[in-house]
Formats: sequence, C-alpha cells, structure tokens
Amino acid sequence: MLHRFSGSVEMAREAVRLGFFLGISGVVTCKNARKLVEVVQEIPLEHLLVETDAPDLAPVPFRGKRNQSSDIRHVLERIAAIQEISVEEVARATSANARRFLRLA
Repeated sequence: MLHRFSGSVEMAREAVRLGFFLGISGVVTCKNARKLVEVVQEIPLEHLLVETDAPDLAPVPFRGKRNQSSDIRHVLERIAAIQEISVEEVARATSANARRFLRLA
C-alpha cells in the first residue's frame, strides 16, 4: 500500500501494475488536488484505499484541524463524485480492498 499517495497518474499506473493499493487521503477534497483527482479518475476503484490516519491531512471542511476517522465520509464522497458512482459503492469497494490488503477475506 502506498500510504497517502500523492504521485502522478503514471506513477499510480506503475504502482497498480506492481500490485500496490493507493491510499487516498483527505487531500483529494482540496481545490488544488488536481494531480490526485486525475489519479482517482484513472485508477480502478479496486486499487484504492481511503485513509484518515494522518493527523495533518484532514478533508475539507476540516482542513487545519486534527484528522479523525469519522472524517472518512468526506473522502468517500469526493471519490464517488470524481468517479461518478455512489458513495455506497465506493465504501463497499474500499472496504473489500482493505480486507484483501489485510488478508481478512
């Protein structure tokens, strides 16, 4: 897993080719997160994880505050909007990805 991924689409494609998951943080909700938005547009949902564990990467509207797990919904909503799918679909897929990553499934 590439924690708090912030690389290019090309780097993301290579990481996926190598079998990595990409950790998408609250940064994706920021106006200036163009590169990360492009990654979320291009990379299949099956390779994405959502994360809120980095205390300084809170999603909008909580920027500047300590990040919390309860803020994850904002990351899910932004990914859903970018990929034009439901929040529930993103939540199901990323939960399944987490189970695969942790070898719980």
